[in-house]
Amino acid sequence: MPKRKIQKRSAGVLSNDKIGPNPKRVKKSVIERFKKLNDLSSTVSDILDDMGIIGCIGASILRPTIPAERIIGRAITVRNVPQRRDTHVVATEKRNFMAEIEGIHQANPGDVLVIQGLRHISNMGGVMATTAKRQQIAGAVVDGGVRDVGQSRSLNFPIWSMDISPITGKWRVVTEEINCEVTIQGIVVHPGDLVIADETGVCFVPLNLIEDVLKKAESIHNKEGGWIDNLDKGLSIPDLVKKIFAKK
Repeated sequence: MPKRKIQKRSAGVLSNDKIGPNPKRVKKSVIERFKKLNDLSSTVSDILDDMGIIGCIGASILRPTIPAERIIGRAITVRNVPQRRDTHVVATEKRNFMAEIEGIHQANPGDVLVIQGLRHISNMGGVMATTAKRQQIAGAVVDGGVRDVGQSRSLNFPIWSMDISPITGKWRVVTEEINCEVTIQGIVVHPGDLVIADETGVCFVPLNLIEDVLKKAESIHNKEGGWIDNLDKGLSIPDLVKKIFAKK
């Protein structure tokens, strides 16, 4: 069922034409199968390479606030742009045009908030992390800054971001669109794409390729598990190398 859309634009609120349709859901069974895979982002990165798709970003660029966490879920996208007016004037007038909360409203449990944001200032803070956690959102990926990471960590709400900064985005950021095409570190992400994030990095799998990537990832997972079993049984390193680099 389509999400309810806000009817008019005011501070912190978007009009209908700024909110795209709710994307197709990813099957829960597909998510659960991805969760069983080892070396998740690395395996998916290799598969996307084989497909000629650039879709992954290292954790040295989008750094996780909770490195031990990993998330797999449908992308709900938010696009932020700079506020053009003087920051002091906007702050004095209390004119806040951030609306990432509408992205949270559009999301379902298990989804991932993906924000094309601004560098060095916050595109998501503690209140939004608390709201997202209560809505059972899996986590967030932010191409830009976030703040209040102590609060998000205490909630066990993981975020991957470029920057951590105390500087508020309320007077500096305008949320332009929800559920639209966004660009994260040069990678185009569409609402409904699968987001995979762990301590190694973030991958975006196009919606129409999710099940194909899953099957290939499971094949790699099973093959590498077999190599380890063979090592445990006494397979020599030279023989292991032959298995790894054998032609398909």
